[in-house]
Amino acid sequence: MSARATAALYLQRVIYEGESLTEVLQDRAIASLNPSDQALLRDMCFGTLRWHERLSAILNKLVKKALKAADKDVECLLRIGLYQLIYQRKPDHAAVNETVKATQKLKKEWAGKLVNGVLRTFIREQAELLVQADSSVTARYACPDWLLKRLQTAWPDAWADILSASNTHAPMTLRVNQRLQTTAAYQALLQEAGIAAELVSAVDSALILQTPVGVEQLPGFFSGTVSVQDAAAQLAAPLLDCHAGMRVLDACAAPGGKTSHLLERTDGLHLIALDDSESRLKRVTENLTRLNLQAQLIAADAGELASWWDGQVFDRILLDAPCSATGVIRRHPDIKVLRRDSDIAELQQEQARLLRTLWHTLRPGGQLLYATCSILPDENSRQVEAFLAEHPDAYQSPLAGVWGHAQTVGRQILPGEQGMDGFYYALLGKAVQETTT
Repeated sequence: MSARATAALYLQRVIYEGESLTEVLQDRAIASLNPSDQALLRDMCFGTLRWHERLSAILNKLVKKALKAADKDVECLLRIGLYQLIYQRKPDHAAVNETVKATQKLKKEWAGKLVNGVLRTFIREQAELLVQADSSVTARYACPDWLLKRLQTAWPDAWADILSASNTHAPMTLRVNQRLQTTAAYQALLQEAGIAAELVSAVDSALILQTPVGVEQLPGFFSGTVSVQDAAAQLAAPLLDCHAGMRVLDACAAPGGKTSHLLERTDGLHLIALDDSESRLKRVTENLTRLNLQAQLIAADAGELASWWDGQVFDRILLDAPCSATGVIRRHPDIKVLRRDSDIAELQQEQARLLRTLWHTLRPGGQLLYATCSILPDENSRQVEAFLAEHPDAYQSPLAGVWGHAQTVGRQILPGEQGMDGFYYALLGKAVQETTT
């Protein structure tokens, strides 16, 4: 199977069967391809999903009659061909010929003529077709209509910048283990290895690579000197401000980046890493093992206390809540295809459930950090406002920093700002009740 044919089948699974691209790319078929074809396949999958709305608008002009459900792999192949012509700047004849050949790998030789005709028509009429497609804002910014409307309402002065940033390639960002190396010293190590990296002013442990590299090229990666983690996600551990001897809960821990960062920063924590997926907890174990760190791992629903809580209160809680992930679209462009407007209300209910439930496990005087990788106020500041209104023993702790935008509650980072993903943080304190004599 060729890279293009395999990519078409993977895109079919994402677009029409609802699988995540992350899951699909774990398919064993990738291993049969050589490294350059693997890279090509990933680029075609990510790029085609990143520009899905725009490619759809163009395809609708070129293919008047929708293909049958059984032939959606051919439609996805057409999307790949258009992506290569528009964004990869591949020579016209090569893009057409290779895409036509892929129909044979799909065992659909009849589609060769269709693919050839559609792509050659696009080449002839490209300028006009692009102008027609871009007359629609959703196509121009490659954003589904429901998300566009929400962003225009929430961020009337910034929505276009948000969408432009979300359509870029996310950088590779490192978290330097401060136990073992200062960030500046590790930057020098990278320079010696021929890897250029920039400091992130807002996050003392972060370095952004000029060009992504394999982790095997990173000095000390396998001995725990450095991890791969976006700079915005690296803010969680310092914001929670843990101290030795504290009992700490990471409520939605997988894949374990924030868990390990908490343990890196502070010795002597009794940390429980909780997640409702046993398979995802394996990733937490892998991260902790590489970094030589320890935590108590429990597979359970954080909102079902009877299934995991021993009744001992926590000094600190990190709730990295399930969310729309609209702040990390540049890393996961399939979000634009998989997510629906109706999902937001369901996610809000889950976030509120977890907040209310976990609040009972926090000791008076303790702190809970609420975090999402969403840029939608309904999941962020409005969610926390509603919680504060319902809980008189809860108060907002101010978040200071040279990052993000102050909200009515908490702070919001927008995608691409200081090289970071879109993230929201709010720190909540639990009041200590005064005793009466």
